[in-house]
Amino acid sequence: MILEIKTLGDPVLRESCRDVDSLDGEVKGLIDHMSETLMSSPGRIGLAASQVGVLKRLFVYDLGHGTRCLINPEIIEREGEDLSEEGCLSVPGVYVTVPRFERVKVRCTLPSGHRVILENEGLPARVVQHECDHLDGVLIVDRCDPEERRRALEEYQELSLQRGQATA
Repeated sequence: MILEIKTLGDPVLRESCRDVDSLDGEVKGLIDHMSETLMSSPGRIGLAASQVGVLKRLFVYDLGHGTRCLINPEIIEREGEDLSEEGCLSVPGVYVTVPRFERVKVRCTLPSGHRVILENEGLPARVVQHECDHLDGVLIVDRCDPEERRRALEEYQELSLQRGQATA
């Protein structure tokens, strides 16, 4: 089932997600639906539960090797600096330059129930940080400099108006 992706302005995107306590059928179903939603979304790499209106600490992502899921991710080490452009399914059509760490180590649970520590560098590190931000109610427009934020919000508003006219 394809889920509705919440966009900028929806208050759920500013909420902090709660830890997943058990990997029950409801959580596994959510992971399946989020994976299907991600795969059907153009320009997609990752999708956090809050982006589909569910305040659980998990996200799915696909870096070209199939959809993966991290549950209760916690970044435990950060290193280096990387400044690169990012987009977001919740801020469609807008790209901003966001500073991130070049390398991160994340402690999480996999859907199998195994607790692991993953080391990520480059794009995978950026994806983990981006999705962890969503789980804390932070969006890409909160991470860029004030001038770029202003430009991005204006651009988003213009694109939203255009999308509204296209559906009318």
